[in-house]
Amino acid sequence: MKDNYVKLDRFDQRILAALQRDGGLSNQQLAEEVGLSASPCSRRVQKLEEAGIIRARTALLEPRALGLDMTALIQISMDRHTPERLENFERTVASYEEVQWCYLITGQAADYVLKVMVPDMERYQQFLLNKITRIEGVSGVQSSFVMRKVVDSTAVPLGYL
Repeated sequence: MKDNYVKLDRFDQRILAALQRDGGLSNQQLAEEVGLSASPCSRRVQKLEEAGIIRARTALLEPRALGLDMTALIQISMDRHTPERLENFERTVASYEEVQWCYLITGQAADYVLKVMVPDMERYQQFLLNKITRIEGVSGVQSSFVMRKVVDSTAVPLGYL
């Protein structure tokens, strides 16, 4: 299985680590940080993008500064597990801006777990009743609310490379 992965050397790993810390680095800043000149650094970043390793460089926003004070984890059970039912559910939740991520899971009574951000309990209730419970096939919903974020990272672990 390992043969399907792109071989990364220490410069590639340094580039990825630096970009995970700060995706807004200019090429010159990145090159200086990883110990390369600008042109080779730029070529490596381009190859990492072409290989699909770097999906995007984005800004991470602070939800609370924007009034999004509530994060909920929602476990959702489906009535049937047909491809059409699951595809419809996934397509629908992907269109909701409140949904940060949606995973199809095993090992639980639920079929999916969603991470949702909203301003408050009232907006959560509206989201749940007007959107989630109206999706065809949703047969059960369990909500948990985040009290404190202990680890909240978007970084991919690079220590296994």
